[in-house]
Amino acid sequence: MDGGGRLDQPLMRSGQSATRQIGAPVDEPSRGRAPVDRSRRGAGRLALFSSYRRLTERAAAKIAKLARIPLPQGVGVAGSILIVGGALAYGAVAGQHVPALIDWGKGARDIAANTLGFRIAKISITGEKEVSREEVLTTAGVTGHASLLFLDADAARVQLMANPWIADAALLKLYPDRLQITITERQAFALWQKDGRLSVIADDGTVLETFVENRYLKLPLVVGAGAQRQAKDFLAVVSRYPDIRSAVRASVFVAERRWDLHLTNGIDVQLPEANIADALDRLVALDRDKKLLSRDITMVDLRLPDRVTVRLSDAAAQARDDALQSKKKKKGGDA
Repeated sequence: MDGGGRLDQPLMRSGQSATRQIGAPVDEPSRGRAPVDRSRRGAGRLALFSSYRRLTERAAAKIAKLARIPLPQGVGVAGSILIVGGALAYGAVAGQHVPALIDWGKGARDIAANTLGFRIAKISITGEKEVSREEVLTTAGVTGHASLLFLDADAARVQLMANPWIADAALLKLYPDRLQITITERQAFALWQKDGRLSVIADDGTVLETFVENRYLKLPLVVGAGAQRQAKDFLAVVSRYPDIRSAVRASVFVAERRWDLHLTNGIDVQLPEANIADALDRLVALDRDKKLLSRDITMVDLRLPDRVTVRLSDAAAQARDDALQSKKKKKGGDA
């Protein structure tokens, strides 16, 4: 400003007109850029909107096309179950409810599979006798809600074979809805007594029952630790001698090394560790020729291959002593 309060320079830039009409637009300074073409900006926005609309129309057309595809019945239910299960997973983990979640998940997947046609509609079981049909299904994990699709046949076989009566098992899945189970059972072979407890065993020594029903009372009785494992081979040898076998009340495994036979008439027969058949041959011959097992004796010792030792009963021993004393008295009187 000058000393009179006026501007030293005009407000107009050089090259611009000093006079303008009132209401006329004032051009903005360029600042080194070209002026913006507002008409081109509007055209660009219109083109972008048109592209978005075409993309939306294509997506809607694809969705409509998929909606016309026929889906299996129950897909919606199955999908809903899976979605809900996923939503609950995080809460279960955070709340330490994983076991419950696993059980729920198994049930949910079975329901989903059943709605798709994999429900177990027919079950055939063969070979079961001592084990009931219900016990087989429960042990294998086959319930009314189980699906064939998610049934673990290998795990079910392992669970079935944990039952002592079941020696082998096979599961065959016949899709979409049939299950075939084949059972091979063990047979009751003998009674085993140990520490005063009686059990029913199979020929391989497996304990089948700890409660002995009346139908098992006629089975051979073996006694002692380890007797259940050796009974099959030993009783196979004894069975070659029907007269001996029918007279045996119990077979006792002594010190897990050798066997004693307890006969029904009270006589004990001590057998060697080896060559059991040879010892039984001698016993049969002595009984045939000398009526050994009909005499008043309590024990026959066959442990040594070159001799047989016999123990008389107390009454027989007393009678023998009396007879010897009588002979001595007679000899003394004659003298």
